[in-house]
Amino acid sequence: MPSLTMTMLSRPATLATLLALLLALVAAPARAQQPQQLPMVTLTAGMHNVQAQLAASPDQRQIGLMYRREMPSNEGMLFVFEDTSRQCFWMRNTLLPLSIAFVADDGTIVNLADMKPLSEDSHCSSKPVRYALEMNVGWFAKRGIGPGFKLGGPPFAKRSS
Repeated sequence: MPSLTMTMLSRPATLATLLALLLALVAAPARAQQPQQLPMVTLTAGMHNVQAQLAASPDQRQIGLMYRREMPSNEGMLFVFEDTSRQCFWMRNTLLPLSIAFVADDGTIVNLADMKPLSEDSHCSSKPVRYALEMNVGWFAKRGIGPGFKLGGPPFAKRSS
């Protein structure tokens, strides 16, 4: 008497289903590691320009900069939230050390935090904000940018009027 496994695998439809499932499981991590293709916006930080990817949907914000192994020095990711509220971030599956600026509607930096790769420590805004800008670790400090500094760019221009 054949085993249940052998009986199941001898059926072509079941075998095809199992192969499709196996391929989907193998391909899922590879897809997750591909950087998202997000819209870009140019922000200004004094005399510095930042090319920021916009993460505006819940899915885009959830993935953020996960799995990336490098990021050019003047690039980052701007997280845009629907409502102003206290925002918290962690670094699960994020391989790069990052600095984060929590930013008010008018572009003013509320507070900054440095975040370690692969850490689940929470880093939160000190008051409600709509934006968070992630850059390579130390980017803000190297340029003397801190709380109270005002960033410029289209997202903030819409809200400051």
